[in-house]
Amino acid sequence: MEYKDYYEVMGVARDATQDEIKRVYRKLARKYHPDVSKEADAEERFKSLGEAYEVLKDPEKRAAYDQLGANWQGGQDFNAPPDWDAGFEFSGGGFTGGDSADYSDFFETLFGQGHARQGGARGGGFHARGQDRHAKILVDIEDSFKGATRAISLQVPELTPDGHVTTHTRTLNIRIPQGIREGQKIRLSGQGDPGHGQAAAGDLYLEIDFKPHPLYRAEAHDLYLDLPVAPWEAALGATVKVPTPVGAVELKVPAGSAQGRKMRLKGRGIPAKQPGDLYVVLQIALPEADSEQARKLYKQMQEELNFNPRSRMGVEA
Repeated sequence: MEYKDYYEVMGVARDATQDEIKRVYRKLARKYHPDVSKEADAEERFKSLGEAYEVLKDPEKRAAYDQLGANWQGGQDFNAPPDWDAGFEFSGGGFTGGDSADYSDFFETLFGQGHARQGGARGGGFHARGQDRHAKILVDIEDSFKGATRAISLQVPELTPDGHVTTHTRTLNIRIPQGIREGQKIRLSGQGDPGHGQAAAGDLYLEIDFKPHPLYRAEAHDLYLDLPVAPWEAALGATVKVPTPVGAVELKVPAGSAQGRKMRLKGRGIPAKQPGDLYVVLQIALPEADSEQARKLYKQMQEELNFNPRSRMGVEA
């Protein structure tokens, strides 16, 4: 994917104030509007300007984009890292400059879903409920099994009096309930924007994602684990120990098990009224031929076993 440098598109410095960005956009939008411009690429330039302005005019989107862009190396294909926006606190909003068809794949990948959130309702008159806030946080899979209390830090974008975008850190102690899964939200009542007059403050919604884990991957309530087994364990059958987030259990590997065989440990997934399962996917691990004895054994297998791994493909050994 091509990285879009929105500052370059608009021709402004990365430390430009919000007023400067607004002023430049209005000037360039008039210049390249397809109804008045005679430039050959006016329509494309106009769309690119609109996309850039959609991000840079919004202090929240701009702060997140600035962090993301700082990690990009010029000349390389751009791939947004997983959960790139985790730890950023956002208010409501989403698209304000047209529908999603007006934006590039780059914009859609970053802002088309994760930031098209709706804020809390605003009341009329002097008394108005505060706007809700939203953030995505990363927690350990083990926290879902046991529940936990964790301190989290959120980066909160804000506009300085002189019109620059900056962030400050907000630290909260939160309780992670047992059985929570990815995509669910924790609501912190009254932790959103302050209300106006005597109205209540908004709420803060924390969307849960799991941190990358060296062993497990989660799908809804279920967990998946790739389990290495020796060739003889798969061929002859064996009872092996399998790690789970709450301790090791024994698993019987049937004789004749093939690479990729999926075995279910019922109820060993994420806790719930109906707990998920843990699926163990067998991965046959071959011993290295890194010694004379190992090479001798492999040679013996080659000579004594009538084995052609490509026989089903109609290819002779």
